[in-house]
Amino acid sequence: MIRSKIAGIGHYVPEKAVSNNDLAGVMDTSDEWIQERTGIKERRYGKKHKETTSTMGARAAEIAIQRAGIEKEDVDFIIFATLSPDYYFPGCGVLMQRELGITKTEIGALDIRNQCSGFVYGLSIADQFIKSGMYKNILLVGAEMHSMGLEYSTKGRNVTVIFGDGAGAAIIQPTEEADKGVLTTKLHSDGTYAEKLAFINPGSHGGYHFDKMGEEIDFGYPDQEFGGIFITQQMIDNDMHYPNMEGQFVFKLAVQKFPEVIMEALNETGLQPSDINMLVPHQANLRISQFVQKRMGLRDDQVWNNIQKYGNTTAASIPIALCEAWEAGKVKDGDLVCLAAFGSGFTWGSALIRW
Repeated sequence: MIRSKIAGIGHYVPEKAVSNNDLAGVMDTSDEWIQERTGIKERRYGKKHKETTSTMGARAAEIAIQRAGIEKEDVDFIIFATLSPDYYFPGCGVLMQRELGITKTEIGALDIRNQCSGFVYGLSIADQFIKSGMYKNILLVGAEMHSMGLEYSTKGRNVTVIFGDGAGAAIIQPTEEADKGVLTTKLHSDGTYAEKLAFINPGSHGGYHFDKMGEEIDFGYPDQEFGGIFITQQMIDNDMHYPNMEGQFVFKLAVQKFPEVIMEALNETGLQPSDINMLVPHQANLRISQFVQKRMGLRDDQVWNNIQKYGNTTAASIPIALCEAWEAGKVKDGDLVCLAAFGSGFTWGSALIRW
């Protein structure tokens, strides 16, 4: 039986560390306030005009490729997950391909937009491609450069203090080893409350959208048949071109869906929470991770958290955390590793891997 395995993993975070006190200098917040609500102490910001989502992805990819024992030219497909692409289009997959210098092979590049659960979704896609025999060396990347799109003011603090920049990458290969590799992946979504965590403008919605109650939402576009489709001065004047999040709503839903999707994967494979050697949750909020850990009955040494150092790096958070856990010797051959994520959409998912 052919399964897919993670043959090599790497991560990259920018050099610049931004502390909570640094943010307190530009908005009404404090180190105590941020740590109490999120667990975050600092985050990394990329070099403006020098680093992008795709260049950071390339740095992580180079490490994963080297650790997998292959050459860049051996990669036969790319999957790139991000919510903060270099450009509105084209996607980061082809830009990273160019950055890595592997355009001559003309391999396919797939960009996916599943935000915080992007890496888990990408792993599930890669898993299917590998098991079908279509590809042999898939480069899966999650990368984010949030720092270029945040609102550095008191008005935007609830979102801005949470996010950081970084990238993680993995090489996915086939394996015929018994009881090794990806055992199962579980993916879910529910768009009912999409606007509760969203980056709405600029967008192609034309200024109006209907919420779950059928009520019209005015996003600030002029009432005209042509033009004004993308962004308006009204949006800029009213700071409508920044991310929006209703934190309490997201928190309550996340602590419900995280354990559900983990148990779904465990139940399918006949395993128990106690069988998990390492849970790597999406680093959304330390309080969420701690709640899930308690609900699942896991010890501290069974859960890897690094949000304290990097903040929420969205699609990059799971591969960065997984890579760090592996580098620290906390993920070893034969270990049962569980990945789980929940985020904007809302989308959520899990993966069980026998390392």
